[in-house]
Amino acid sequence: MIGQKGMPATYGGIERHVEELASRLADFGHEVTVYCRQSYGSMPLDQYRGVRLRQVRTVASKHLDAIVHAATSTAAAMTERPDIVHYHGLGPGLVAPLPRWLSRSRVVLTVHGLDNQRDKWGVGARAVLGSAHWLSGYVPHQRVAVSRGLAAHYETRFGRPTSYIPNGVNPAKPLPARQIEARFGLAPGGYLLLVGRLVPEKAADLLIRAFRRTDTRMRLAIVGGSSFTDDFVARLRREAEGDERIVFTGFAYGDLLAELYANAAGFVQPSRLEGLPLTLLEAAAYGLPVVASDIAPHVEVLESDAPGRRLFRDGDEEDLVRALGVLLAEPAVERAGAETLRERVTGMYSWDIAARELERLYLDLVPAPGRRARARLAARAAVNG
Repeated sequence: MIGQKGMPATYGGIERHVEELASRLADFGHEVTVYCRQSYGSMPLDQYRGVRLRQVRTVASKHLDAIVHAATSTAAAMTERPDIVHYHGLGPGLVAPLPRWLSRSRVVLTVHGLDNQRDKWGVGARAVLGSAHWLSGYVPHQRVAVSRGLAAHYETRFGRPTSYIPNGVNPAKPLPARQIEARFGLAPGGYLLLVGRLVPEKAADLLIRAFRRTDTRMRLAIVGGSSFTDDFVARLRREAEGDERIVFTGFAYGDLLAELYANAAGFVQPSRLEGLPLTLLEAAAYGLPVVASDIAPHVEVLESDAPGRRLFRDGDEEDLVRALGVLLAEPAVERAGAETLRERVTGMYSWDIAARELERLYLDLVPAPGRRARARLAARAAVNG
């Protein structure tokens, strides 16, 4: 697997996606290697959750980090002659032609979002990612989309079948507010929550402006940090100046993130561009009332505007103020609606099911002898529990 920053997942939806699927594939009896970036930070020596980890060099800069890592990882992978080379994201797929035409490996690419549309990129980077988008439609032996909307885009744009395998969600981990009270002054039930990288398309600036217009003692916790977007993060802090209700926590993961979810009064997802956001699924799994923009991936999860799942018009500050007001006005009604959402989301989005579907896709791609051998491995793994 190539394209993720590394394991274990500390932040980032792609990293969580890769960790959950790779570890399950390893449990099924397959040999899985995840290529990690040196810029990602400390990691276990060579294995985590049954997955082999290999750290390769990259250039830790906005424009070179992903593509250099993808190239060095691909070169390393091709020496090992794997059955499958699986890319995650459009950018890393720029080097997918190498294993596609210079090896016997089958190439899979998972589309987590249309990265060529992200606001953080300049004209040149968007042009490169536009090429990556085109390549993603024709080079891989098989594409995977994490949302139905992305799958439909590929079938309409390129006329190629694309497998829909959505993200899953882990069970909620309810924890008392210990760290968050001491570190950030966040009391149980006393704050709204945003979780994600602080990049323009996540629209944290829109949320800050709208929240500042609400008449509430509730606080707003903005959980996340820069992704080569330091100027944008500085602008967010300037927009929040003077409002002591708004707190920036930086990136959070593990028990700290669980505390933030478990004790929030609600979750806000103002994004203008997404694939299928894990943070939205996680918030729903914790039974949080949700306010989200009405972009297609959010509607795919929430279905319609209703108690516990409020939608506002994408990019519309006035409508976001209205939706926040509805959430804050009748918290008991919103909590009851959120419980219905929790039951539906945890029933529909499963990492176990996603891993089995991905395994089936792999086995359909590899040559027949390999397919039979791997099917036997998977059968033994299933029998052994």
